[in-house]
Amino acid sequence: MNISQQRGSTERSQVRRAELIATGRKLFADTSYDALSMDDIARHAGVAKGLIYYYFKNKRGYYLAIVEESVAELVARAGSEPDLPTAERVQRTIDGYLRYAQHHQAAYRTIVTGGVGFDTEVQAIRDAVREELIATIAEGAYGRRDIPVVARLALIGWMTGVEGVTLDWLSHQELDRDAVRALLTGLLRATLRTIEELEPSCPAPPTTP
Repeated sequence: MNISQQRGSTERSQVRRAELIATGRKLFADTSYDALSMDDIARHAGVAKGLIYYYFKNKRGYYLAIVEESVAELVARAGSEPDLPTAERVQRTIDGYLRYAQHHQAAYRTIVTGGVGFDTEVQAIRDAVREELIATIAEGAYGRRDIPVVARLALIGWMTGVEGVTLDWLSHQELDRDAVRALLTGLLRATLRTIEELEPSCPAPPTTP
């Protein structure tokens, strides 16, 4: 096989893997992890079960790949448009986060609650996405991702609150997304002011909404 053929084979493999993940995201959005067998997944995907084992080794590997794909999309959406002014960037980051949660509710719940039971690997993925989102907020607020411990702890507290508010909002839908964004933005503004009081090297941006 020449280089061109190898590249074509690799690209087809990547496309097929992406198709299987897309199918899995739809399946796990409507059905619990335990209720889906590999036979069910293969039938819905229209492939031989062996192909799923080839790409993902087992159902757990398949599930983790789906979670990681969902996390990558969430982080990319939240961190988009980095050249915007600080205030607008913070607004867009929070709005992107809420949009993702609203339109991918099963995946969002999996990410923030830790997956199936006490799943340390899914929890590690959740912790990683928290750190990335906190770094995105810090970069938007302070122009840097490396911040003092007290600032990081304060933003972790805010992020945990964001997750709790978002989960409750998804369950009850008592407010529209704009109202929830305004609430979370206000809580962030208060958090940034508290950080400034405790850590003068991290002044709250005057234009933060």
